[in-house]
Amino acid sequence: MQQTTTGDKVVKGINYTLLVLLAASCVVPFLYVISISLTPISEVIKRDGLVIIPTNITWTAYKEIMQGGRLLDAYQVTLFRVIVGTLLNLVFTVLTALPLSRRGLPGRSGILLFIVFTMLFSGGIIPSYLLVKQVGLLNSSWSLIIPGLINAFYLMIVKSFFEQLPEAIDEAARIDGAGEFSILYKIVLPLSVPIIATVGLFYAVWHWNSYFDALLYINDTAKQPVQLFLRQILLASVAISGDAAEAANSVNPISVQMASVVVTTLPILVVYPFIQKHFTRGVLLGSVKG
Repeated sequence: MQQTTTGDKVVKGINYTLLVLLAASCVVPFLYVISISLTPISEVIKRDGLVIIPTNITWTAYKEIMQGGRLLDAYQVTLFRVIVGTLLNLVFTVLTALPLSRRGLPGRSGILLFIVFTMLFSGGIIPSYLLVKQVGLLNSSWSLIIPGLINAFYLMIVKSFFEQLPEAIDEAARIDGAGEFSILYKIVLPLSVPIIATVGLFYAVWHWNSYFDALLYINDTAKQPVQLFLRQILLASVAISGDAAEAANSVNPISVQMASVVVTTLPILVVYPFIQKHFTRGVLLGSVKG
């Protein structure tokens, strides 16, 4: 058995120290956000805004956010967008990426060139708005899903993954009488769980965090997603914080801002650990060919 030298102990100690500091740099900011969201304004002022573990806990900031029940309505819109939007994104992305991964597809080079062109140039905000308005999607939840049905970058990632799958498997399945959808459902999809989970997470996070498209297309407050609703809360809290006298007699605007951060990030933090292994593996498989 090899003995551990003093140099090895020093190196191990340095590694552990760096890992602890790295973990603290990730945990402490989030702990600070949670603490401020639960801390009364008097304690925040007393500690000069540096609160890691609050001594007094108040739920006033969260009550302010949930006032009127609009947050629950906004969550319903966001959940519909995330669940239905991500599902449709994956369906159309996979159905587009699979034929493009086959080198025998007629016109494949031209189609790929067109897709890459859309990654570099876009139509702009005004033409996109006019198009959404022309097809009658304004003030509809579908205006948050259909315009971004396929992301060109994610499409290329999935295509690169499909290109790594042996075409001999498809040929053997065709010899056995399997059709294209049978090959997709029974062969391609089971082998593609890592990349599908990865791209699905990308799409879901994009849907969850997006607010600008809702700002353009949604005027009805009852149909606004949670990100747009909390943006309005943040703007209102900033306006309150500009008046010190008013802020002293109301909820802490900083606590409202931090509570908004917690409300928007907590669902992603809860879901991410369950798909982390697929996420890491999918990124590597989708980016390296061979």
